[in-house]
Amino acid sequence: MQSTTIPAFSPRKKKSIWRKLASQYQLLLMSVPFVILLIVFAYVPLWGWIMAFQRYSPGKGIFNSPWVGFDNFTTLFHDERFFLVLRNTLAMSMMSLVSGFVCAIILALLLNEVRHSLFKRAIQTVTYIPHFVSMVVIANIVLTFLSPDGLVNDLLIKLGILKESIFIMGKGEWFWFINTMVGLWKELGWSTIIYLAVLAGVNPDLYEAADVDGAGRFQKMWNISIPSLLPTAIVLLILSMGNIINIGYESQFLLSNPLVQDYSEVLDLYALNLSFGSGQYSVGVALGIFKSIISLAIVISVNFLAKKTSGIRLF
Repeated sequence: MQSTTIPAFSPRKKKSIWRKLASQYQLLLMSVPFVILLIVFAYVPLWGWIMAFQRYSPGKGIFNSPWVGFDNFTTLFHDERFFLVLRNTLAMSMMSLVSGFVCAIILALLLNEVRHSLFKRAIQTVTYIPHFVSMVVIANIVLTFLSPDGLVNDLLIKLGILKESIFIMGKGEWFWFINTMVGLWKELGWSTIIYLAVLAGVNPDLYEAADVDGAGRFQKMWNISIPSLLPTAIVLLILSMGNIINIGYESQFLLSNPLVQDYSEVLDLYALNLSFGSGQYSVGVALGIFKSIISLAIVISVNFLAKKTSGIRLF
């Protein structure tokens, strides 16, 4: 008996896809402005990557600057400062990533157990507010509290822990921890929104069945709430890993000083100093390309590992 092979992509399936797109044309039209913004501000500027392969000069412009191939990348990777800055970036990124994920999930689980709606809303409001405050304001509050004559030093002296005031922000080895705590304070409440939404959608019958079986609160958290959060947490982890070396520079720039520069300078600040501090625009662009390639590789790797370990993938 002769076997027949069914094509993997039949005309009927192709027709059904176009029919589905036609039935959702309103959504497609709504997405057009955002796609245009993405193209204009994310993809059109990529032509500037040409500068990474030139000895760019603002006076000559891109079209008249001489080509140097991969010399700018060689200059970048032979700079000892680059590896110091890369260490700072990875260390602060990992500290922020781990603390942000763990604390956001814990806060969401605790808020989900609060039954007094007024108290719950009050806690949510207090934790959300810092997200909407400018980092300039946050940094000034932190610097004021941690200054030699600030509240923290006064409290430590009164408790007998210190004999005299110290310049806390002048301790380089403390900068990573301080920066992580500042970021956690600013973004913790905002990060819990998605987890709270997931917990709100969990079937109440699961908790009722657990009550019948005599499960306590922590048992319900461990066996119902946390497994319900895992798929969302993995997707958010994949998205966050792409920014592990794109930590930004706002908090580091505002909290830093010359005493802690070896611990506070990150890749974005390094690129800024290369481009506008020493005029090495091409090396700064080469650093940007390096960051993009590493971010893409990290996202693909984490997505692959998530698919292999949990069966969840983003693409």
